[in-house]
This record gives sequence, C-alpha cells and structure tokens, in this order.
Amino acid sequence: MYVSMENMLNKANKEQYAVMAINCFNLESAYATIKAAEEMDAPIIIDLLMEHLEKHLGMEVVLPPIIDMAKKAAVDVAINLDHGTSEAFTKNAIESGFSSVMIDASAFPYEENIEITKRIVGLAKNKGITVEAEVGNMGAVLDDNFTKSSMYTNPDQAIDFIQKTGVTALALSFGSSRGIMPEGYGPTFDFDIVRKIKAATQIPLVLHGGSGCGEENIKKAIKCGINKVNVGSDVMKAQLDAVLSNGKSDSDFVELVETTINPAKDVVKYYIEISGSKGKKESRGI
Repeated sequence: MYVSMENMLNKANKEQYAVMAINCFNLESAYATIKAAEEMDAPIIIDLLMEHLEKHLGMEVVLPPIIDMAKKAAVDVAINLDHGTSEAFTKNAIESGFSSVMIDASAFPYEENIEITKRIVGLAKNKGITVEAEVGNMGAVLDDNFTKSSMYTNPDQAIDFIQKTGVTALALSFGSSRGIMPEGYGPTFDFDIVRKIKAATQIPLVLHGGSGCGEENIKKAIKCGINKVNVGSDVMKAQLDAVLSNGKSDSDFVELVETTINPAKDVVKYYIEISGSKGKKESRGI
C-alpha cells in the first residue's frame, strides 16, 4: 500500500526500531526492494535521489510506475525524494505524487535552512506529505572526503530547528559518510548527538550513509533514537558484482539485468533484519 512516512516512522519511534530507506534509480531496483520488504513483512521506503532524477531518468518516467508498484504491494511503501537540494525541484516532487520529500538546505546558512524548510513543510502538510530535513553536513567516501567531527550536527541547533520547522524527521550527521567504506575502515560515531536530540524532541531521526557502517553501529544508533536508515551503495554494489561475475560477453541483456534482482533483495533483507523492522507490516493508505 502506498503511504507517507509518517505512520511507519511514528510506529518505529514508539517501538524503537528503524525503517529501511533504499536508494533506487530504476524500476528493477525498486521492484527488488519492494519484493524484499514483502518477503520480510516489513514497511519500506523507496528513496529517489534528486541527483539521479536529474542526471538519469526523470521523475515523470520512474515515479508513476513505482507508485503503481507501491499501491499493489502487500506492505506499506513510502516513496521519498532524497536530498532535494533545490526548493523548486522539491515543490515539483510534492505536486508530482511523492508521498514524502526530503528538503536538504543544509548547505545554506542555518537561518536560511530554517526558512526554506518551513516553506516546504507548509506546502507538504496541506497535502498529507511528510517532510525530512537535515542539519549538519556529511562527507563521502569518494576522494577520501569522510565526515569530520567539525561536520557533525550541533544537537542544540538541531533541537531548535525541529521546534521552528515542524519537520516529520531529521537527518543527522554523527559519523557516517556516503558510499562504501574501505576494507577495514570503521567510522567514528558520536551517539550522544542522537541521544540528546531524541530526548529533547522525541521525533524520528535519520541515519544517512548506512552502507558499510556495520551491524553493531547501526543497531546502537537505533537504540539511541534512529528510526530511518538510508542505504544505497551496498545494494548497488551487489547488483554490479552480479553483472561483473557473469563474465559472458554473449549474455542476453534481459537475463543479465534479471541476475541483479536477487542479490539486491538479499542486501535489502539483511538490512531489514538488523533494523528490527522485520514483521512490522502494517496497512494504512494516504
């Protein structure tokens, strides 16, 4: 069933688990994600990254069929615009049928981040659409631009931001980085950031860059108050590995794409298991 993130995240918040949000960029990745969630009786969030929608297939191409898949699913499925760094693009996503959006104005000065987010919250809430935002800045594995302590979310600022904007959920920077971690590397987390913000606000909090964080860190983050975990790179790597391991130059392309479905499902199911959302199936429409 096609839903917003609100009920699923509120339930996760109350019962202290997290809902997985998987970055998808085409129909196959969305199909694999939804099927994995159905097999695990788990709610799921399909994250469609603004950058992917701009560089590859646009929202007018991928969004309608994924919404159709969500409506027919045996579990709750939210479709969320991920890292909407453009206010205009995010407004368009709201009008185009997303059930949830993330407005990411974290690169702007703090007060401007608040004002941009408030405008999106006002527009989205009138349509029953949930809003995620971000305070703090995350790095990326690419070019060794890992998240440094100076980029971590200021908890007092985050608390103030939540109170002034009324967002449904807030993404925090507290140690993770975007991308697949190098072999043997483990990010340094400051879980006190999560604890302090949760204690003061009690709203769902979000971990971005879940790929490679490790099972122990993710479970601890959830105990501290994380209710949404974003993963993309690990799923895409599993799909890429499936293609590269084929090793046949004469493979049928349709069959080649088909080989990526089960590896993607396996990774999604692994993260559903460690997030605690297995068996948390619920049906509420929007």
